[in-house]
Amino acid sequence: MGHRSLAAAVADLQRAGQLVRIEHEIDPHLEAAEIHRRVYAAGGPALYFARVAGTPFPMVSNLFGTLDRAKFLFRDALDDVRKLVELKTDPSNARRRPWRYWKLPLLAWRLRPKFVRSGPILKHTTCLSQLPQLKCWPLDGGAFVTLPQVYTEHPDATGWMKSNLGMYRVQLSGNEYEPDREVGLHYQIHRGIGVHHAAAVRRGERLRVNVNVGGPPALAVAAVMPLPEGLPEVAFAAALGGHRLRFCVPRVRSKELGVRREEGAVSPHSSLFTPHLPLPAEADFVISGWIDPARTKPEGPFGDHLGYYSLAHDFPVMTVDAVYHRPGAIWPFTVVGRPPQEDTTFGDLIHELTGPIIPTVIPGLHAVHAVDAAGVHPLLLAIGSERYVPYAGTRRPQELLTLANAILGQGQLSLAKYLFIVAKEDAPDLDIHDIGAFLRHLLERFDPESDLHFQTRTTADTLDYSAGMGLNAGSKLVIAAAGPKRRDLGTTVPADLRLPDGFADARVVMPGVLAVRGPQLGSRIAERGTEDEDPDITRLLSSLHSAFRGPRSALEGLPLIVVVDDGEFVSRALSNFLWAVFTRSDPANDVYGVGAFTHRKHWGCRGPLVIDARLKPHMPPPLEGDPAVTKRVDALFAKGGSLAGVKG
Repeated sequence: MGHRSLAAAVADLQRAGQLVRIEHEIDPHLEAAEIHRRVYAAGGPALYFARVAGTPFPMVSNLFGTLDRAKFLFRDALDDVRKLVELKTDPSNARRRPWRYWKLPLLAWRLRPKFVRSGPILKHTTCLSQLPQLKCWPLDGGAFVTLPQVYTEHPDATGWMKSNLGMYRVQLSGNEYEPDREVGLHYQIHRGIGVHHAAAVRRGERLRVNVNVGGPPALAVAAVMPLPEGLPEVAFAAALGGHRLRFCVPRVRSKELGVRREEGAVSPHSSLFTPHLPLPAEADFVISGWIDPARTKPEGPFGDHLGYYSLAHDFPVMTVDAVYHRPGAIWPFTVVGRPPQEDTTFGDLIHELTGPIIPTVIPGLHAVHAVDAAGVHPLLLAIGSERYVPYAGTRRPQELLTLANAILGQGQLSLAKYLFIVAKEDAPDLDIHDIGAFLRHLLERFDPESDLHFQTRTTADTLDYSAGMGLNAGSKLVIAAAGPKRRDLGTTVPADLRLPDGFADARVVMPGVLAVRGPQLGSRIAERGTEDEDPDITRLLSSLHSAFRGPRSALEGLPLIVVVDDGEFVSRALSNFLWAVFTRSDPANDVYGVGAFTHRKHWGCRGPLVIDARLKPHMPPPLEGDPAVTKRVDALFAKGGSLAGVKG
């Protein structure tokens, strides 16, 4: 059952006609990523790069390029995972339908890793410079591992039960890293490795780390699963992979162990020290080493999943003491950038597997959707119950606010920047994945005087620079809506709309939303936090306030106005609107309102909400490919080229 190795998965996809072999030599510097992006965007096959410049190892990408392909890879075990989720959602299912769950005790046994003395991963070693030096975007700081599985164990209680397997960014080369000796390890807040790192700091020990690459595909999916703290990802990987996972530990001579103790790799008083962490026996590569909890080096820039570069910052540096690889090793990779990308499929698969659990975690919450087109964390949609006062003549958000606080207290959901939540009772059939319908429902009902709830100077996604306050810092806005429609949404630009100098090209993006091109910010606004309001926005608000006070104002049907750099781009597609508006604005800095007021520390407005969604000077640039590489890849896909006929 399942694929026990990456090579087995590649062969399976090739037999099924879902993988194409590319025999032409491909450069891992920008070229492989450009090919991947084209094929992914076209819904094309997985790609096997047989000859890669500068390395003896082949590469494979787009393994999870479509949800159907991901399901195909895990077809033997998906039903068992769904059964586990069913029992988590409602344990009484086991009593009512025992025949459906009779095999689950066998599955529970399968979750435990099997430890062996040897395995394919121990057959060969290599060095960092021999690995594929994949660079995806022109301004990336070096080569990166884009599908890593970073394995650590809790220093206070070693062993797989307290392990963490996460997909954290790994920089192989560049910057100040010592070649063939050091790599950068970038992890964001609310990640399991942070708990282990903190424990190592407290104990004054180095933290052992394995960066696994390849192996059973289930390991890659497990590494991105938002599992509760204490539930090991390797156990989930076994469930999804359909078989027990084998792990092995390299043998270390007692003399080497003594040297490691002298170097400080372990406290001499520790009785729990393991000189090497267990390695997945079927992994393709394992980069083994340790991080000194007190030592950092600059990591980045890196083209990231919000569609911009994350800039260079100090992050832990990993000292490498061995690079293992199996016979016939294959280097898997993906490319991240403005959604959708291949990691979108991870999110779709995770939702399909775990979506039914949400109501059991937060009672009253029916659905949550992290909007991929907006970069995932910038925009979160939710549907909940509003039952606090069913006897009241009028309804307003109350239980929804309790639910919103609960959502923002749940692991990675707490990174949401904008959270829009509505009451299920108002539209029982509302589909949370129909983003246009959801936004129309919200815009018809929210009251800008009472339904805007801010959190300022709080934690934010590590990769989101919109606040201009440094790493992990920003603000949040909850908009809650309950009750009957308050307004009919406008679909045309008001004929009498007058905009101040510098503002132009007003367009209706969707019912209720008006986009206006604003003046280019350039470099005249310094680091955020030094000013409360852009003077251009002040002029716009004054102009809109005059229009809103008029009789039967046409702005009544346009409760949201966004100021953008390019109105044509934002109005061209809903995905453009979601990406530009929610990745380029921070609620505390960039949300304004017509007729704004503050009452008892509550901020609201009597007219339309205004979001300044222009690209700010402190933000990194959007991702763009290299024109020379684009031209070279054009020739590969053209008639007579080595990739002619490949879907892309």
